[in-house]
Amino acid sequence: MNLKALADTLGMSKTTVSRALNGYPEVSERTRERVLAAAAAAGYQANPAARTLAVGRSNVLGIIYPLLPADLGDPMFLDVVGGMSAALESAGLNLIIVPVSPANEMPTYRQLVRGRRVDGLVVSRTLVDDERIAWLSEAAFPFVAHGRTRLDRPYAWFDYDNAAGIELAVQALLQQGHRRIALLGSPLSLHFARQRRDSFTAALAAAGIAVDAHYLIESAIDRRSGYQAMQRLLAVAPRPTAVIVDNHLSGVGAVRALLDAGVAIGTEMSLIVWGGMADTLAGLDVTTVDQPDARGAGTRMAQMLLARLGGTPAAGLQELWQPRLVAGSTVGPAPT
Repeated sequence: MNLKALADTLGMSKTTVSRALNGYPEVSERTRERVLAAAAAAGYQANPAARTLAVGRSNVLGIIYPLLPADLGDPMFLDVVGGMSAALESAGLNLIIVPVSPANEMPTYRQLVRGRRVDGLVVSRTLVDDERIAWLSEAAFPFVAHGRTRLDRPYAWFDYDNAAGIELAVQALLQQGHRRIALLGSPLSLHFARQRRDSFTAALAAAGIAVDAHYLIESAIDRRSGYQAMQRLLAVAPRPTAVIVDNHLSGVGAVRALLDAGVAIGTEMSLIVWGGMADTLAGLDVTTVDQPDARGAGTRMAQMLLARLGGTPAAGLQELWQPRLVAGSTVGPAPT
C-alpha cells in the first residue's frame, strides 16, 4: 500500500496523512492515532526517498570518516559515537558512519550534501586549515566540528582544551625535576596536534627550558607509529627523562616500546599519555591527561547538531570542556 491508497482508505488528503505519520505538531493527536493505527493494520511503510522529497528531511545525520585500522577497536572513539547514536535515536533520528579514503573525502561530502542524503554532519579530526569546514560553512549546511580549525567565520564546534591539558602534563613533570622532556605527537596538520605542540613549547619556554628538536617527534597517530617514535627517542643521546604522548593510540605503542627495551617506566623514564589507557593496557597504571565523559561528549555534540537543525546560530554553539590529569605510576622524580 502506498501513501495515496492509505489516504483514500482514511478519507483524508495525502498531506494530512503524511504530516500525521511524520509527527507534525499541527495534526491533532486523535487524527495521528487514527492514521498510525490504519498504517499498522495495512502494513504501510513509507518510501524513504519519497519521504525525503516530501518533507525535505532524511532524518539521518552522518560522520564521513577516513577510518584508520585502529579506530574500530578504539574504546574512546566508540564511546563518543555511542553517545551520539543514543541521543539521536531518542530524537527519532539515525546516525551513519561513512568510511572513505582520504582522497575521496571531499567528493563524498559534496555528494551527500547535494544529494540531500543527510540532514547534518559531524566533522571529525579537524585540520589546521580545514577545507571540509570551510565548504560546509559556505554551503550553509548544518554541522558540528569535533575539534577546531582556523576559519574567519563562526561555526559550531565541540572540543577539549588541548593547551590546558598539555600544560597540566608539563607542570607535573617539571615538579618532579624533569628538564629533558620529549613530546611524541600526531601529525601537525591536525588542529589538536598543533595546539598541543604549541602549548608544550610555550610551557617549557616559560620554565626557561630550550626545546631540543630531537625531543619533538611528529606523525605518531597509531600503535605502530607510536612504537617506532619511542624507539627513535630511546636512540637519542642524551635520552629524555620524560615523554608526553599526545594521543592514546600511539601511547599504547610507546609503552610497548619501553617495555620491550627494558626501560623502567616511572623510574628510568616518566610517561604521560593523552587519553584513557585502562582498556588497552590492563595492569599498567599510566598517568594520563583524561578527557572526561567521552560518551557525554558524543551526546553533547548530537544535541548541538540538533540545535543547528533547529535554527540555533553557530556562534552560540561552541563548547570547550576541560581535561584533567589523572595520576598513575608512570611519573616519578627525574633520575640523577
